[in-house]
Amino acid sequence: MSTIAKALGTMGMLIAVLHCSAQAHPMDERGYIVRVGDQIPSFELTDIEGTTYSSKSLLGTTYVLQFTASWCGVCRAEMPHLESEVWQRFREKPFLLIGVDLDEPQEKVAQFTASTGVTYPMAPDPGGELFYQIAGPKSGVTRNVVVDAKGEIVFLTRLFNESEFNAMIEVIDSILSR
Repeated sequence: MSTIAKALGTMGMLIAVLHCSAQAHPMDERGYIVRVGDQIPSFELTDIEGTTYSSKSLLGTTYVLQFTASWCGVCRAEMPHLESEVWQRFREKPFLLIGVDLDEPQEKVAQFTASTGVTYPMAPDPGGELFYQIAGPKSGVTRNVVVDAKGEIVFLTRLFNESEFNAMIEVIDSILSR
């Protein structure tokens, strides 16, 4: 690992620690520092195709931030289900699914996207800037954060649990059916 990469990782951890201490919520048992009912933290992501998304630009759209990484086996197992059962099902509605790749360079994220065959947007999260506003240090990826059109967090998943995944789909469907 390069010195720059180590420094960025250390900076990300420092940001997370500082952010955790500034949060109204302590880290829960699943590593989240946000809760259902919170506003999504401010963010801006640029996907591998060059499209930029932000917490402000996505107001009016229901979306899922899928936190992932190329080295994560559970993420790789979940992604085909996200593609077929979430993205393909809801993509024609005011809905977006964004894969947020934790601290990997754009080239690696592009390779990862191609290897998984997903068609939803994938965006690098350099230094874990967004991730560490959502979850604490070393708490692990394979997380889905469902955000409604008002920017409020309405559902959180951790790891790939079939019943929790199905509950997430029901929540998304319920929001989009209103």
